[in-house]
Amino acid sequence: MQDAQVIARIGRKFRRLAGALNERSRRLWAASEALELGWGGVSAVAQATNLSPTTIRAGIGELKKPKRRALSPDRIRRPGAGRQRATQRDPGLRSALEGLVEPTSRGDPEASLQWTIKSTRTLARELVQQEHPVSYRTVGALLEYINGCVRRFQRRGQPAISVDTKKKELVGDFKNGGRDWRPQGKPQEVRVHDFLDKTLGKAIPYGVYDLLHNEGWVSVGIDHDTAQFAVNAIGCWWRKMGRRRFPRAQELLISADSGGSNSARCRLWKVALQELANATGLTVTVCHFPPGTSKWNKIEHRLFSFIAQNWRGQPLVSLQTIVELIGHTRTAQGLKVCAALDTNDYPKGIEITDEQLARVKLQPHNFHGEWNYTIRAERKT
Repeated sequence: MQDAQVIARIGRKFRRLAGALNERSRRLWAASEALELGWGGVSAVAQATNLSPTTIRAGIGELKKPKRRALSPDRIRRPGAGRQRATQRDPGLRSALEGLVEPTSRGDPEASLQWTIKSTRTLARELVQQEHPVSYRTVGALLEYINGCVRRFQRRGQPAISVDTKKKELVGDFKNGGRDWRPQGKPQEVRVHDFLDKTLGKAIPYGVYDLLHNEGWVSVGIDHDTAQFAVNAIGCWWRKMGRRRFPRAQELLISADSGGSNSARCRLWKVALQELANATGLTVTVCHFPPGTSKWNKIEHRLFSFIAQNWRGQPLVSLQTIVELIGHTRTAQGLKVCAALDTNDYPKGIEITDEQLARVKLQPHNFHGEWNYTIRAERKT
């Protein structure tokens, strides 16, 4: 057994050298120290350096048999060495993880691009209970899958947007959270109770965020938050902003939540998207976040959060005020926002028949086709 002074000395040497060592040289240095100490050397060096005894013994094996499968100077491990990916060791891991983020309840998610209201640590614990031992870091890596769709569109120079409905706002002199500087002793008076003013109504902001150019469009509706309203907002963005930014676009990627007006189960949403594809000639691909997994929906923290900051503390006394406050939103990172009032009527309860749905040229993707699909424009005859 090595004494404490020897272990402390090795620890000091290791800390001085650690910054200059890579994984291989660290392993060989530790092995050399262990051999120098003799019996008990592996345990002493492991205690001093926090390296695994297995790692130190592997280094000793390399020192004793340097010619056997010698490594080139630029390699740290032999080809094929190191830990396998978790999905290689456990082929059932991916499907188990997908099962955990399947919709079990519907909420009001606020926040590219698959994520979950459960933390990665929570998911990891649940996977372990299902006999899929995995770290929370691996869970996070698997949940990155959907980001690849956005990257592929951007590499091809095709538009990719994030869409959602912002929280509905009552129009009138109601209290608005936050603070705004005013002359001392002259606060702006607001109503104590926030009951709907039937004369002024409510505002329904539906946002479209361009993931590449850091630009946003917001249609402020006054009727109902329906699929037709949502798709009309996307069409407005394309005519006012998108077409100019992407003059050679042939495709459009939309990332959206699975609930609300752009619900993955909404037939009217898909029929309206077919009309959009026909009108623009674009092939429209939609990637929905599974319910409860929308924390990575970029529009929430790249557009809506800045709109909320811009109008904090200011009563939204009129629809025109709301449109102007949204349109004046800017950030140091170059965010640009345009907004317009949408005064159209969007009746609720429109039923889409099986025949109407069958006419939608929809192709589900291989990966969760219920959430990811492409709609192609009808050929003009």
